[in-house]
Amino acid sequence: MKLTGAGVGRGAVIGPVVRIAPAPAAPAHEPVPEDPTSAAADVVAAFDAVAAGLRAQAGSAEGAAVAVLGATAQMAEDRALRKQTLAKVAAGEGPVTALDSVVGGFVEMFTKAGGMLAERVTDLRSVRDRVAAHILGVPAPGVPHLSVPSVVVAQDLAPADTAALDLSLVLAIVTELGGTTSHTAIIAGQRGIPCLVRVAGALELAEGAVVAVDAAAGTLEVDPGPEVAEAFALRADVARRLAEDVSPGATADGMPVNLLANIGTAADAARVAGDACEGVGLFRTEVLFLDRTSAPTREEQAEVYAQVLRSFAGRKVVVRTLDAGADKPLAFATQLDEENPALGVRGYRLVRTAPELLETQLAALADAQRVTGVQPWVMAPMISTPGEARDFAAAARRHGLTTVGVMVEVPAAALRADAILAEVDFVSMGTNDLAQYVMATDRLRGELSDLINLWQPAVLDLVAATAAAGRRAGKPAGVCGESAADPVMAVVLTGLGVTSLSMSAGAVPLVRYAVAQHTLAQAEAVAQAALAADSAEAARAAAIAALVPGVAATLGL
Repeated sequence: MKLTGAGVGRGAVIGPVVRIAPAPAAPAHEPVPEDPTSAAADVVAAFDAVAAGLRAQAGSAEGAAVAVLGATAQMAEDRALRKQTLAKVAAGEGPVTALDSVVGGFVEMFTKAGGMLAERVTDLRSVRDRVAAHILGVPAPGVPHLSVPSVVVAQDLAPADTAALDLSLVLAIVTELGGTTSHTAIIAGQRGIPCLVRVAGALELAEGAVVAVDAAAGTLEVDPGPEVAEAFALRADVARRLAEDVSPGATADGMPVNLLANIGTAADAARVAGDACEGVGLFRTEVLFLDRTSAPTREEQAEVYAQVLRSFAGRKVVVRTLDAGADKPLAFATQLDEENPALGVRGYRLVRTAPELLETQLAALADAQRVTGVQPWVMAPMISTPGEARDFAAAARRHGLTTVGVMVEVPAAALRADAILAEVDFVSMGTNDLAQYVMATDRLRGELSDLINLWQPAVLDLVAATAAAGRRAGKPAGVCGESAADPVMAVVLTGLGVTSLSMSAGAVPLVRYAVAQHTLAQAEAVAQAALAADSAEAARAAAIAALVPGVAATLGL
């Protein structure tokens, strides 16, 4: 039997299925508490225990998992969630029944709001499940203890559950729901774990069944034959050999293409600095701000920034200033009454409501630059107009930061890229958000994954337009979205004129190989084949068909 879904990553593995335990259900006709005061105390204790457990996990986690666990802990501490649940308990409802009802109301509200709030539904349900288990005195739902390398299968996997996995024993993650740009998929991608989402029938897989998961092909095969194992072993051997190549990224005729890593913490920097990447193309500084009730001080920030700059010993480090709001709320800055936070005060727009956050961060970056003697590249997220780019550049330069850029995630920025590049030194395209806004589609809604596909011709058109503006200005135009990790897309982006590709460090070897097999002219031909297509599927197929002979086979396509 073979199942299909949307793949994240390029890996291919074989192993036994471990299914995620179901969420605890509220007891049928849950009795009215004999002592509502005692029942309320139990509810508060359950919320507190869940929040504390999530924060403890965040303290020992790394990378994106830190922010994910912290954000989920914040939800467990949410006053409105607790207040409404306690009110229903006081009115005579059973505690789990009351919790179910309140969470159901929030789920409906978040779903109707759409945008990034929709992603919080999974987190909210995860908190509900953990709190309910604590109240009922049953084992917490979610990730089981893994004793052998396994393929984890679930209907959906909350980001907090993914972050809690012992990733050393996770061969792959397979879910029936979810999307390729969800937090769970991104965490899996960062750690090089094959992931399949939107796999119909995944929950029908038997516990312990041996399955072959091929993220590149988007397939899961039950009881694979020896030929599948041999093919996967060959691919793994090729990947190991490619990882031995540590040469700078470049086309076959010598056109440089910087291959950079995405990081979120100083620990990430230390872990990947020795890998074959040429620096950092995206340092997600919001990880420092999430899971806090007040902003980190200038001194706290400067210390972390200095650690990252030292880790890369003078190599390029692109620091993105605070990208908060939407699915990354800040307890001390986010506006709670936004109907659609994905279109609200997020990223650079926080200067409208909390300008001190950006000023403090720029000052801290300048401090780190002075202490280390290393000049970071600094860029702002969610820039929409040349005026915003001008204002950000002026603010950064006042602090002595000399290489200043902006993110191109909003279609308006891509359409006005020439004017924006007149104000800054470089641009970097965040293709996940760019695709979301171009296609008017929530990037976290798995059922709309065909629309949010990064191969959509309309998205490629705006990437091409931005890269062309970079060539006209003689300034770098990079990509730091998930599309940079796809080796076929990397060839297309190179052909479009993109000058740097930033990705999870584990994706670098295959991307280096794919780019190095093509001259610039050949990469341009691959790009034109993709641009000429009329759908995302056709664009990818056309690009694969246009690759230099032998490359597709090496990539396992």
